[in-house]
Amino acid sequence: MINYKTRKYTISKGLDDYFTGIHKAYIFTALFFKEAFKRPFHLREVINQCFEVGLKSLALISLTGFIVGIVFTKQSRPSLEDFGATSWLPSLIGIAIIKALGPLVTALICAGKVGSSIGAELGSMRVTEQIDAMEVSAINPFKYLVVTRVMATTIAIPVLALYCSFVALYGSYINVHAEETVSIISFYQNAFKTINFLDITTAVFKTIVYGFTIGIVGCYKGYNATQGTRGVGKAANQAVVLAMFLIFVEEVMIVQVSNWMRYF
Repeated sequence: MINYKTRKYTISKGLDDYFTGIHKAYIFTALFFKEAFKRPFHLREVINQCFEVGLKSLALISLTGFIVGIVFTKQSRPSLEDFGATSWLPSLIGIAIIKALGPLVTALICAGKVGSSIGAELGSMRVTEQIDAMEVSAINPFKYLVVTRVMATTIAIPVLALYCSFVALYGSYINVHAEETVSIISFYQNAFKTINFLDITTAVFKTIVYGFTIGIVGCYKGYNATQGTRGVGKAANQAVVLAMFLIFVEEVMIVQVSNWMRYF
């Protein structure tokens, strides 16, 4: 026999927890914007976090971008050959990588590497009461731990995405050059021939939004971690999953808005 009162209570509690979580996330994000423009700015810590996010992700971004460029070129060539349009290959690669693959691949890699790292680091500090100790010591832990990391991801990930795009284009050039004699200057000129200012602006804006999302989600999950060491792993996992989900949602929304702007 189904206990409808218990089932109703479970559904109600689930909805309450869902909307409470949204409210907490809103307050957390609003507090970031409030603290981000107040002194002290902790520039040294921001630079240190940019090093953690940027330089330590450089090798993985380089390898992934290079492979993406080669693989996408290999997959695209047979289709263009069927129509006798292989000369359009650099333009196709440029559009695909600069407008979509470069920013998206970089964001997903950083969501997995950086987001989980931030979530686990802040989560371990929360469950071991290090954040509480900072509050007792008259240090603003939110500003020192959260604001600096979100600013670092917002700054570093656009730079990484730009670097990933150029590495992917270079990997594509290697494949094109192996099939036909093309200079690297000619390849890059053809790759950027169909790219306009709106495309570049949209790509940069996307990476800024992705960077902010990765930073704020990782910090939110880690800063509010509970249940001891088990909660640390849970916070890191949730930071990655939620950040990737929001990145895909933002990708759809930004692309739709940029397509609308082309008609004005």
